[in-house]
Amino acid sequence: MNNSVRNKDLKHQELDWAKIQIQMNDKLGVDIYESWLKKINFVEEFNNYILLTVPTRFIRDWITSRYLDQILQIIKSYKKDIIRIEFKIADLKKNKEDKKGDEIQNNDSQKNVSFIKDSYLQYNRIDSNKRFDNFLTGSSNKLAYEASIKVSENISHYNPLYIYGGVGIGKTHLLNSIGLELKKNNKVMFISAERFMYQFVKSIKSNDMVKFKEYFRNTDILLIDDIQFMNGKEAMQEEFFHTFNALLDKGSQIIVSADRAPNKLSRIQERIKSRFSGGLVVDIQKPDYELRKKIVEQKIDELNKLYPEQICISKEIQNFISAEITTSIRELLGAINRIVSFSRIYNKVPNLAETKVVLKDLLNITENKVTIDLIQTLVCKFFKISKNEMLSSRRSRYLVRPRQTAIYLTKILTSKSLPEIGREFSNRDHTTIIHSVKTIEKLKEKDSQMVENINKLKNQILYNNKENEI
Repeated sequence: MNNSVRNKDLKHQELDWAKIQIQMNDKLGVDIYESWLKKINFVEEFNNYILLTVPTRFIRDWITSRYLDQILQIIKSYKKDIIRIEFKIADLKKNKEDKKGDEIQNNDSQKNVSFIKDSYLQYNRIDSNKRFDNFLTGSSNKLAYEASIKVSENISHYNPLYIYGGVGIGKTHLLNSIGLELKKNNKVMFISAERFMYQFVKSIKSNDMVKFKEYFRNTDILLIDDIQFMNGKEAMQEEFFHTFNALLDKGSQIIVSADRAPNKLSRIQERIKSRFSGGLVVDIQKPDYELRKKIVEQKIDELNKLYPEQICISKEIQNFISAEITTSIRELLGAINRIVSFSRIYNKVPNLAETKVVLKDLLNITENKVTIDLIQTLVCKFFKISKNEMLSSRRSRYLVRPRQTAIYLTKILTSKSLPEIGREFSNRDHTTIIHSVKTIEKLKEKDSQMVENINKLKNQILYNNKENEI
């Protein structure tokens, strides 16, 4: 019996939940972590799955539909044996007691502060390090930068200002810079779409929508990051639409960021997209070589000032990183951090060959950006069906197998999450995606023709992707 207990303790030590939380924060972002993932608590580890708790069914369903597969991947990076996650709703009685204690404390210390304001202030922290003066510009982002400067100098000059572009190329930096400039003389609210949704749901559950409306409609400047995550929730979009109109009517400035143009937003009301398009819409492209080179040089200068000992990264390595890491600024900075870490650990500056090893996965990401649209197109061509047929709800055998094949190839050739893949296949549930992947994997074990088809398609997809890049 003692041995059994000791073995269980060892398992708990192997799966360090604190480290997993740090990884979730890093990989999924601070807003998502603080809004949803921070509420997950570790309970117990079993042979091939772990038990976690969350406060409510709503949070469980939200996490399961959007982040489950990414969380599982993080956990598997620490322990490969874990193949699934079970969620349990936390003890409601305990939650009520905790909530009651919080209310007593709030009543004693802040009688006139609503829960909206109290909880929101934790997330309305504009980063003083993300300023206009340290935002490097080039041909890819100059228009967005100039428009942001104009707005910070003259409220309602462009209203709304809509900035869009890929992940990690400076959208949040610009929103933050605008907020820093305008908060000197205005009431500024900087919030992510995820946090806006969280506060909306919380207000409904506590019957406090009046305070929600008052708080969000009484600001001078509203900055909302990653608006694309506001998709699909009709009631919440309805409230956002009215908040948007109320702010415009009173002359408040609205600045929005997204990963795509307004007309490309999925499951967002047409009237909201129309409002976005009615202002100034600017995009940020991937940084060109000259801008990437400036960013690398600036980052190394910052590190040299931060640490007493000089960090020597040769011009050859700097030029290599600038030339090869093309996807985003965030990956560019991540590459520099890896090189610096290598230098500190081994007390030497890496040569070009060592640099390629250290950055191997980043270089692969840059070289292989397969799209779901390309996979669907080539699979349809291979099986001689139309894309409309593949994406339809029909379950004829001649359609089901190509559909499952396309889903399987999407899972292994892209970094898309299960919910994201489901949305690209006519909003299918993530459980359908899992079933499709498992079906193809089982067929490959006993059907040589399936293996041959998968290999042919994989080669076609990678070849066509390379041709497109060239």
